[in-house]
Amino acid sequence: MSELIFVYGALRKGASNDWRMKGAQWLGPAEVSGTLVKIDWYPGLVLGGGSVVLGEVYEVGPELMNELDEFEGIGLEDERNGEYHRVKAEVSFEGEPLNVWIFEWLKGVEGYPVVESGDWLDA
Repeated sequence: MSELIFVYGALRKGASNDWRMKGAQWLGPAEVSGTLVKIDWYPGLVLGGGSVVLGEVYEVGPELMNELDEFEGIGLEDERNGEYHRVKAEVSFEGEPLNVWIFEWLKGVEGYPVVESGDWLDA
């Protein structure tokens, strides 16, 4: 069974790891309420707040979702030391709310530069 996922950083079209989305169906651009921070060559998204983060919605099958989970460190024996968790959240897609999976950054925003535009491809 396929799932919907919102990607906002290195997995987006034109970004460094977009090749990992091979086999996914691109549905279109979307946005979510949150704060985007620069961790290193990749970003982190903390949900909520008054800022908008831009991204894309994809439909992915279970095998690709497992690969993305592994890439993001989901399902490790000790997730307390992980960087992300995968959560369901509401994005705005074509002007309508849509529930999707998102990899949320677990380490907060303090100490990381904020991407003010909310668009990782501009960072």
